[in-house]
Amino acid sequence: IMLSTGMINIMFKLFFSSSDGFIEYYLDHCDFNSSDLKDIEYIRSLYYNKVEYARFSSSLGKYVGYTEYGLKQADYFNSQASILAGLRATKETVCNTTLIMPTTELYGALWCKHSAMLVCSVYDFYPKQIRVKWTRDGQEVTSDVTSTDELADGDWYYQIHSHLEYTPR
Repeated sequence: IMLSTGMINIMFKLFFSSSDGFIEYYLDHCDFNSSDLKDIEYIRSLYYNKVEYARFSSSLGKYVGYTEYGLKQADYFNSQASILAGLRATKETVCNTTLIMPTTELYGALWCKHSAMLVCSVYDFYPKQIRVKWTRDGQEVTSDVTSTDELADGDWYYQIHSHLEYTPR
């Protein structure tokens, strides 16, 4: 059984606003592209009047500018080792502690002499995107597999149930 997470944005912060609307703000989010924690990408996007002018990406380890002003800001931020170190620490404290690993239960149910069923129940995971795969001899099994959608538990966690019908050897 293999579990993997999809992409999700998890954290938003407002930096500065005024009574007439947003002037400048930043948006932090974590992208979960696999179940491997080292693949999580932390992104901080900087906006002015709804236009993204610069972005920090933990995959690149630096800021990239998108406007004339953003290019100058990116150059400045990238020259400040303490700013970059702080953002790397933010990734570790925000992204890696927000991922909730699931608990799984695998059990079998004998239906008759010629067929049986395995059930995999996955509980208490976040983010919602997850994939349950059945494998036999290292190859993914796709026939005779049924699964529920991700079911909300009502407490920000999810559960899913997958069934594999098979013929015992």
